[in-house]
Amino acid sequence: MSAHIARTLKYASLAVACLAALLPLVTVFMAALKDTREFATTGPLDPPSNWFNLDNFVTAFTRGNMLQGFVNTTIILVISVTGAILIGTMAAYAIDRFGFRGRGLVTWAFLLATLVPGVTTQVATFQIINSLGLFNTRWAAIALFMGTDIVAIYIFLQFMKSIPRSLDEAAMLDGANRLTIYRRIILPLLKPAIATVVIIKGIAIYNEFYIPFLYMPSSELGVISTSLFRFKGPFGAQWEIIAAGAILVIVPTLLIFLFLQRYIYNGFTSGATK
Repeated sequence: MSAHIARTLKYASLAVACLAALLPLVTVFMAALKDTREFATTGPLDPPSNWFNLDNFVTAFTRGNMLQGFVNTTIILVISVTGAILIGTMAAYAIDRFGFRGRGLVTWAFLLATLVPGVTTQVATFQIINSLGLFNTRWAAIALFMGTDIVAIYIFLQFMKSIPRSLDEAAMLDGANRLTIYRRIILPLLKPAIATVVIIKGIAIYNEFYIPFLYMPSSELGVISTSLFRFKGPFGAQWEIIAAGAILVIVPTLLIFLFLQRYIYNGFTSGATK
């Protein structure tokens, strides 16, 4: 009897959690399908009169420069994630395979850096970006996103420990140097970890607002998040258009996550057990 009650409570809690996660999305989606008059006269949970009203999506996409936002986001995301993967895998390779003094201190330094609030360092960061001539260019965001975080290094380190050192030794006997070992042996074997980091960091960059807003104020450099934010100007009272823009931003992330979620879970579990 107690097992039946526990099972019932478990599924009930899961149902409540799903409802809490889906209700805001459903509300925003229904708002995006309403015109101005209908949005003002109906409640947030009232269904739209026309489920095929796509006028708000067209307005958000064309007048909100969403296409340009998608292009800028894609350019920044691809370059940043590629650079972060290279830096992260090289750092994990050096920490795990090379014996040097302070190796543990390096890992602790990354952990310590995560405890420092990013806002407290923005003045110095902004001065560095401005002095390098990167302000109001895509390279400002790329340089900041390319920094590898401790989560990525941790995932790579866990996978590195599962790769036998005998492979390195065998390659060295065949005349391979450290760079060749990294490129031909280590990097291909890190594909599950790389897929996990690509998804996690890619979604984080896709949803990032603060860095593009601060370092790329030009409207021509708008990304998805800042393009959506600019709706508050010309569409300040037209929440149905803002809702349509939000749906356009959410859909790509949602589809990618649903399609690749098994790689995220497998990456974390494999890295934790190997």
